[in-house]
Amino acid sequence: MQDEPKTEEATVSKILLTGTMTCAQDEIESVVSLLPMHIRQSRAEPGCLQFELWQDELKPTEFHITEVFRDERAFEAHQDRTRNSDWFRVTGHMMRDYRKSSA
Repeated sequence: MQDEPKTEEATVSKILLTGTMTCAQDEIESVVSLLPMHIRQSRAEPGCLQFELWQDELKPTEFHITEVFRDERAFEAHQDRTRNSDWFRVTGHMMRDYRKSSA
């Protein structure tokens, strides 16, 4: 029996990013005000399969994230867009503890 040729789709790995971003107490309001737009823009990006970003109820200075992108190219496009956004201008200096993997 001969193996079927692999399609490009079958060989492309999805990209998963999970983790936490931490802000200072006096930055919470600014971060929260930008959440809806950042989430909406991220979910609308080509190749975004899942994008969840929420404030921790017990530690309001912590924000948790789960992102899934179709492939590395889509993930990099998201990173490029984010670096040029109001979100990054406000949160770029904040501590991030993220883990990136592929599946």
